[in-house]
Amino acid sequence: MRRSPICLALLPALFATPAFAAKPAPRGATAVLAVLETTDLHSNVVGYDYFKLANDPSFGLDRTATLIAQARKEFANTVLLDNGDTIQGTVLADYQAVARPVRCSETLGIYKVMNRLGYDGAGIGNHDFNFGLAYLGQVTGHRFDVAGVEQPKRCAGPAFPMVLANVYSVKSGKPLFEPYRIIDKRVRAFDASGKPITANVKVGIIGFTPPTILTWDKRWLEGKVYTEGLRETAQKYIPEMRAKGADLVVAISHGGLDASPYSPTMENGNYYLSQVPGIDAMLLGHAHQQFPNPNSTAAQFNIAGVDKAKGLVNGVPTVMANLWGKHLGVIALHLRYDGKRWVVEKDKTLVEARSIQQADKSYVSADPQVMALVEHEHAGTIDYVKTPVGTSSFRMSTYFADVGDVSAVEVVNQAQADYAAKYVAANLPQYAQLPVLSVSAAFKTGAASVTDYTDVAAGSLALNNAADLYLYPNTLSVVKINGAQIKTWLERAANRFNTIDPGKAEPQELVDTSFAGYNFDMFTDKDISYEIDVTRAPGDRIRNLQWRGAPVVDGQEFLVATNNYRASGGGGFPGLDSSKTVVASPDANREVLIAFIRHTKQLSRAANGAARSWRFAKVKTAGQVVFHAPPGMLGLAQEAGLANVTQVAADDGRGKGFALYAVDLSK
Repeated sequence: MRRSPICLALLPALFATPAFAAKPAPRGATAVLAVLETTDLHSNVVGYDYFKLANDPSFGLDRTATLIAQARKEFANTVLLDNGDTIQGTVLADYQAVARPVRCSETLGIYKVMNRLGYDGAGIGNHDFNFGLAYLGQVTGHRFDVAGVEQPKRCAGPAFPMVLANVYSVKSGKPLFEPYRIIDKRVRAFDASGKPITANVKVGIIGFTPPTILTWDKRWLEGKVYTEGLRETAQKYIPEMRAKGADLVVAISHGGLDASPYSPTMENGNYYLSQVPGIDAMLLGHAHQQFPNPNSTAAQFNIAGVDKAKGLVNGVPTVMANLWGKHLGVIALHLRYDGKRWVVEKDKTLVEARSIQQADKSYVSADPQVMALVEHEHAGTIDYVKTPVGTSSFRMSTYFADVGDVSAVEVVNQAQADYAAKYVAANLPQYAQLPVLSVSAAFKTGAASVTDYTDVAAGSLALNNAADLYLYPNTLSVVKINGAQIKTWLERAANRFNTIDPGKAEPQELVDTSFAGYNFDMFTDKDISYEIDVTRAPGDRIRNLQWRGAPVVDGQEFLVATNNYRASGGGGFPGLDSSKTVVASPDANREVLIAFIRHTKQLSRAANGAARSWRFAKVKTAGQVVFHAPPGMLGLAQEAGLANVTQVAADDGRGKGFALYAVDLSK
């Protein structure tokens, strides 16, 4: 009798039936189990920028979903896990947590999608605590035994286990979440002769989060939870997991790598976690980086024992899938059954971080079912983001930021300085006597096109206007530096300008467009002042640097609020390499700005857009010093007090829509 062939598409369903129940694997059996990771999704469920009110294909779980589907076609056996920082980070998250709080009976939007995608488990990141324990318990379907947190019943949560081993309830002394879970995974394998078989692999997952949550979310966590170090926690639980039958142990650890001497409170302790016996694979996050990546210049991936090409940390297969769904982490574990349990053949195991951006720079298609699942929440968020958060009596723009208009920069600096001062007062009393300053830059200065400028009209300010004022998703950092280092910082920023020869009769270009506008950092504070002498060579341009009317001396100490990009060395600023950082806030600069505007309510030019700390050193030039900006904007320069700016021609002749302006450096 002839047998009908079995359609391959039906195999997963057939394997799930009792008739295909897996038997104990024979000695010498082999299988490949691909561990798939997402991390730091930050509620980017779909590729949409709620601040700009525009689609953006460069991120989003809707496109990661396509990579997941592709991986499942490639690998017969997969385990899909999330590393945390999942429920916070977009206006969609704010909408569901604050504006229109998700009800107990409702599943959070991102968890609805993750349920559909079939996640096997997840960890908890530091940002998942940002809305407080009551909210975290509600949306994850947990009832925490924590003092002061009322949870009358268990609410809807994800359909997969969530694990976290190093955070404990002060009240009970027990882990806040279950520390680990052992998942029975039915796999397609081969016996020693190559014959297809089915078998079970017991996959143990254990979660970790940065112990520094106690500082970052002190208001929610103080007196309610405590943390333990990653190494101690792993040494405690991993033997227990093995004793309970775990064939594999996958550490879902929300953090990066740091080879500094170990501390139970270190933020990125996974270098030491990898050295704990019994870990077969590590899933990392938090640092918003891609690993493996042979071209990475990140310091944490360039330390002894880290193979950034093969994805190994002290020999342990390790992946970090960037952020926002931009990548999918893949660890293809090659397994062999030794007669007692499955073991990893490390020489055959492959690690990679797969990008949603393809070789031709296009992006993979979004899974349309993702948007369908969150269509209601998405539409509500768009309405919410248009809600006013304050008002401004003046227009904030960057058309003339290169010549001194701070209308779109000062409010950012004010927000950063206010946050930094309050943080230091509450948490860093040893620095309480130091002056707190702030630097920022005009992020949009015409580099892409004549429309590539910040321009926020006077009147009502909505949440999306914050994206115009603060373009990048940085987090706030504070560095402790001295007067000499401030001067070095400003010298680097002054590379924005070409060297002007006062004796030249022909027009000279003021701006060196090869030096990005977002690296032209500036202070906007009445207490600090300085001049930029563009007739001097780069590195020797800052003159008359003063603090409250007195010269700044080399050893004088300051705290300067900035962003994590700059504090960690972004932009090539000498001395800024994370070593000066005293506050590495989990809060985004954009969110800090929004909070400041909400509190201030009414912005005015006098109070929030006119404190110009810097001037050009006065010099008489034989010819014009020129720059480019959109035509017809001279009135904005005059409103900003720039009486030395004139429009030379409505068309600069370059065919890109710019006008030609001049600045008189003698005034």
